[in-house]
Amino acid sequence: MSRLTGVWTIAIALVFPAAMVVADDVGPTGSKIMVRVDGYDDELTAREIMERVDDRDDGDKITQDLRMILIDKNGSQRKRTIRSWAMDEGKDSHSIMFFLSPADVKDTGFLTYDYDDGEKDDDQWLYLPALKKTKRIASGDKSGSFMGSDFTFADMTDRNLDYYDYKILQESEVRGHPVWVIEATPNTEDEIDETGYTKQIMFVRKDNYVVVRAKSWLKKGGRHKYLDVKKLELIDDIWVATEMHMTTKKGKKTLHKTVLISDNVKFNQPMDESSFSIRKLEDGI
Repeated sequence: MSRLTGVWTIAIALVFPAAMVVADDVGPTGSKIMVRVDGYDDELTAREIMERVDDRDDGDKITQDLRMILIDKNGSQRKRTIRSWAMDEGKDSHSIMFFLSPADVKDTGFLTYDYDDGEKDDDQWLYLPALKKTKRIASGDKSGSFMGSDFTFADMTDRNLDYYDYKILQESEVRGHPVWVIEATPNTEDEIDETGYTKQIMFVRKDNYVVVRAKSWLKKGGRHKYLDVKKLELIDDIWVATEMHMTTKKGKKTLHKTVLISDNVKFNQPMDESSFSIRKLEDGI
């Protein structure tokens, strides 16, 4: 089954001041639109565009260092450093990451098995070193915050394309690049419950099929989330989001913000399936 790249996967390998206004008032709707891509005309539906997003090469056997900055409503910051690994396992993908600092989260580990089969729940485990305990993340908990950030556990896995209805809202630009503005609405209650989102609007670049901005409607609390890919770099012919911001708002008020910066991104590094086990999670780096 087709899968839509989650925002954490975008961070691993790539999903708004002025654009926030655009997201609130996106203009006329339509299921098809005439576009020019790669120098030729093509008629693409919203679903076909999202399939191309899903099919885009995101690399394999990836290592990287991450800086996570948590910013509260008063502007106070907490900074964390992370090291991560990811690889494909057939049609599935595995990832593991460890927090390096500060001391209160050091050695915390997170392991994900992201299955291509949409009927199979993705597996996620969080290792808590203070308790020397590994916790499996249940489906009902995946809409919760990951380590106090604006990302959820569900954000870190790919979504099944079949669980959404897509609609092209309009064409626009993001930082001078033409984009499609596409609405994605979950068509199952289970998907809403697992992700915590009732609707998303995504800005997809026409030249490379990368989601560079998104607005998400949360099921609870009358809140919205805004994803903004601030830096997008071509590394080994693969587009990588090296800086992204996720902001949680209620109305015009910012409640919290997470900045995620990727450094030392490398592809095709030595690793195998033994690097992605609960034993490795508990043993650490």
